[in-house]
Amino acid sequence: MTTAPSRNCHCTQPAVADALAQRDARLQARIAKHPCYSEEAHHHYARMHVAVAPACNIQCNYCNRKYDCANESRPGVVSEVLTPEEALRKVLVIAGKIPQLTVVGIAGPGDPLANPKQTFRTFELLAEHVPDIKLCLSTNGLNLPDYVDRIKALNIDHVTITINAIDPDIAVRIYPWIRWQRKRIYGKEAVKILLERQMEGLQALQEADILCKVNSVMIPGINDEHLLEVNRVIREKGAFLHNIMPLISAPEHGTYFGLTGQRGPTPQELKALQDKCAVGMKVMRHCRQCRADAIGLLGEDRSQEFTKQKFMTMPVEYDPEKRRLHQTRIELERQVMAQKKAQLRPQTTQPTPAILVAVASKGGGLVNQHFGHAKEFMVYEVDGQGARFVGHRKVAQYCQGGYGEEATMTHILQAIGDCQAVLCAKIGPCPQEKLRQAGIEPVEDYDLIEVVARKFYDRWLAQHKEVGYALQNAE
Repeated sequence: MTTAPSRNCHCTQPAVADALAQRDARLQARIAKHPCYSEEAHHHYARMHVAVAPACNIQCNYCNRKYDCANESRPGVVSEVLTPEEALRKVLVIAGKIPQLTVVGIAGPGDPLANPKQTFRTFELLAEHVPDIKLCLSTNGLNLPDYVDRIKALNIDHVTITINAIDPDIAVRIYPWIRWQRKRIYGKEAVKILLERQMEGLQALQEADILCKVNSVMIPGINDEHLLEVNRVIREKGAFLHNIMPLISAPEHGTYFGLTGQRGPTPQELKALQDKCAVGMKVMRHCRQCRADAIGLLGEDRSQEFTKQKFMTMPVEYDPEKRRLHQTRIELERQVMAQKKAQLRPQTTQPTPAILVAVASKGGGLVNQHFGHAKEFMVYEVDGQGARFVGHRKVAQYCQGGYGEEATMTHILQAIGDCQAVLCAKIGPCPQEKLRQAGIEPVEDYDLIEVVARKFYDRWLAQHKEVGYALQNAE
């Protein structure tokens, strides 16, 4: 009588390891050019959203879907709504002008699945005419279980669900009503339906092998502590990535939370929660909370270059071969960068203190932007083991032709006051002096972010070694 090998049998371990490696390799291939699902890819590849879905079937207390507000960058905002045919033309035009465009998504301004006719007609056109571009959608999840089969049939490989709570007592403070089966439903009854449908949709995506990212808006005093439980549940149900975003609650946006004084989290509060959630699953930290008509690299928005009035008169220059060659060059550059990063081996096996640095970058994974031109700073946490991206801080551009620069610098110092340095390609003497007075070292360089960060950290550690180790040991 033969006995089946034990699960712990050494002879099965290499096979299991190989299977896990193959699974991970396949997964990495699926996200390699998706700037939202891959932190590394977002340095190199662009995305665009087509605004074909105006209606929404739930009300969120953090949302007010205003149109024609070009200076706002937040979810739910667009300048104009398109028909599916207009959306196709826009994608064809932009795919020719931005060859690093790899993803087209539908994220509103309402909910794509509350507008199924427009949404799926758009996806059908895109699948037929731009087959080299990945398709994705973002939804609140209320209608998701009804459409998973259709999503799968159209090869939509990435779906985002916004899940802000799994407890009805908390959810009812975020969602006042839903529209369900042609009725408006309020309160606990409404949120129970929404939460059940979200979980059902998440489970169906997992069974269909569709990658799911879950977005959660962090609302201090309402769901901030609860998001740890949300993280645990979505991890168990197969979510690939958790994106915890800060509440945007400026009163001028006209949202319920904005008008009632509900604050958003500080960058430090957001990072602390993301760090806790990152223990068990991948956490997205590079989200820019894009408009529903955003275009370009994450961190930039070129939507005003391609308004309907403009793109309808632009020539269609979509050329799959030119796009393939351009993206091949990007991949070769990424290989060179990866080799260079691989040479940055940990400088010590001993624990070293971690510090934050702010980076001015135009993309490409490089320190390559003038301090005065930055509209955001990427924040990296650096220690003796390496540099890790942990978030970004939006700021007003410092260089404004001599007007308002004093107030702008005050805002910048508030945004990056917990950083030890600013890494940038160039910086003028006046902002250098103000940064140093605030205890932030200005660093001019042009290289990979990780390389410049390591060089600064080595200098910083040499200067603060005794103090740094004392702090580390005290922790």
